[in-house]
Amino acid sequence: MAGHADEAAAIGGGKSAAVAAWDAQNSARRRLILVGRIVVGVVFVSFWEYASGRLIDKLFVSSPSAVSSRLWKWLLEGSLWNHLSITLYATALGFIIGSLVGFVLGLLFGRFQTVADIFDPYITALYSIPKIALAPLFIIWFGIGIESKVAVSASIVFFVVFLNTYAGVRDVNPIFVHATRIMGGNELDVLRHVMIPSAASWVITGLKVSVPYALVGTVIGEFMSSNRGIGFIIAQATGLFDTTSVFAGLVLLGVVGAIINVALRHAETWLLRWKAAN
Repeated sequence: MAGHADEAAAIGGGKSAAVAAWDAQNSARRRLILVGRIVVGVVFVSFWEYASGRLIDKLFVSSPSAVSSRLWKWLLEGSLWNHLSITLYATALGFIIGSLVGFVLGLLFGRFQTVADIFDPYITALYSIPKIALAPLFIIWFGIGIESKVAVSASIVFFVVFLNTYAGVRDVNPIFVHATRIMGGNELDVLRHVMIPSAASWVITGLKVSVPYALVGTVIGEFMSSNRGIGFIIAQATGLFDTTSVFAGLVLLGVVGAIINVALRHAETWLLRWKAAN
């Protein structure tokens, strides 16, 4: 039967036996991973619920049932979306601004080595500053509104995207650049047809990594000074020793981060489909 399947595959009649076996093995592995993840999650939540009040004081760890009730209450009151939308809005703005500036400067510095060498010590010095230390300065500059959170988020995203774009451009094979030049291409053609496509995987990896950092930057800004947002909820609950609200905020951030990561993984697969095809 395997021989017949291989003959049919050779004339374009379907998958060979080896490919079909490989697909079946991959499907079984994916199911195993999914079941394993569910089991780990169920065991963790069950142990947390059991340990709360029995092994560890509820004041320190709350419980999954209490956290679920608090999230449900926020959802019914409408406060959940009110705070979450503010955090997501600031995160999106910070991500867009930081990634755009980082991408443009990464292209510029990667393409012109002399410019990169001139600014190298300054970029290194700025990169070495912990971004959380900039938050008070941004609050002084932009106030306690959403602008300061956007600035913190953008400052973190900028360096991730900038460094990845720079590395991607520097990694481009010079043969492709010379070939484009020989065929009469100008600098814009080199950027459009060689630099950006070749560096795309680096840039997309940088964008994927920077989204969670954008969320972290926004929450740090909300910790420092705000009256809305998930960071504000967590900071306020911490001051009141309300552990349930703290865990509810953390769970919310974790869920949002996981959803964003899944969306980015699908976006990466779609944007780099040409690479998979090769």
